[in-house]
Amino acid sequence: MPTFRLSQDQAALLIIDVQERLCAAMERDALDRMLARTNAAIEGARALGLPIIVTEQYPQGLGPTHSLVRMRVKDVTPVEKLEFSAAVPQVLSLLGARKQVLVAGMETHVCVFQTVRDLAERGLSPVLLADALLSRSAEDRRVGLDLCRDAGGTVSTVETVLFDLLGRAGTPEFKKVSAAVR
Repeated sequence: MPTFRLSQDQAALLIIDVQERLCAAMERDALDRMLARTNAAIEGARALGLPIIVTEQYPQGLGPTHSLVRMRVKDVTPVEKLEFSAAVPQVLSLLGARKQVLVAGMETHVCVFQTVRDLAERGLSPVLLADALLSRSAEDRRVGLDLCRDAGGTVSTVETVLFDLLGRAGTPEFKKVSAAVR
């Protein structure tokens, strides 16, 4: 759980490199769970009015964003990158003044870790959506989460973060967020 209060006007969702060919290398059940939680994060972010940023690592080689994610972010133009870190100038520009970066994607021990480290070094607060993160092996994912925490990231889950951002029940947004996390 975050040690600070998340705020709808300070948060943005960053989805890192959830690409077709990279997904093909993942364990199928783990991939299915990660895609479902990533899509829940997208739906929740939309309900709360958060900006959504998507990156693609070398799309010529790793392909486009996975179709199950792409269909939910059709209106978002992916930021193409060659750097492992997604904290590239275009992403930082899209974040604007937002300081809380909700992080989903892959691989946890490479691009996610390097992004979290770079965001934290810039004074931003990365919040890892652990159930929406994946690596090819469980060990790499575990080590990646540890590295992210050591670099200044807060490890949480999609549901925890969305309800923290929401703050209360009984609103139209609550109904949308509740539906997203089911």
